Amino acid sequence: MLKVLAAQFGIGLAMAAAIWAGFGNLHGFSALLGAMIAAVPNAFLALRLAVPRRDSGARALVRAAYIGELGKLALTVLLFSIVFVTVRPLAAAPLFATFVVVALVPIVGLVLIDNNKETVNEHGE
Repeated sequence: MLKVLAAQFGIGLAMAAAIWAGFGNLHGFSALLGAMIAAVPNAFLALRLAVPRRDSGARALVRAAYIGELGKLALTVLLFSIVFVTVRPLAAAPLFATFVVVALVPIVGLVLIDNNKETVNEHGE
């Protein structure tokens, strides 16, 4: 879980730095905001799932996941709203591009882990 969060923040910062160097302050700052809009709600979900609960059963974990996912969605909408209302000027393309890339990091991580397990199993290890 922490590796995925570190990857999200790292890729987001690297992408924002590259866009900042290539296109300037407006685009770089917009890209940074997009990365944070994707990574911060995911950190909330991870924290929600990692916090110990009184009831350690499956039902409590599923409830925590549902609440965490709803909170993640609400936080994403709130952060987008805050950025669109308060940040002027804003470059939409780098904001959304960085958001999408950072949001896809957990999915890519799962695919890579699954492919790694298949490779190991094919060789009999």
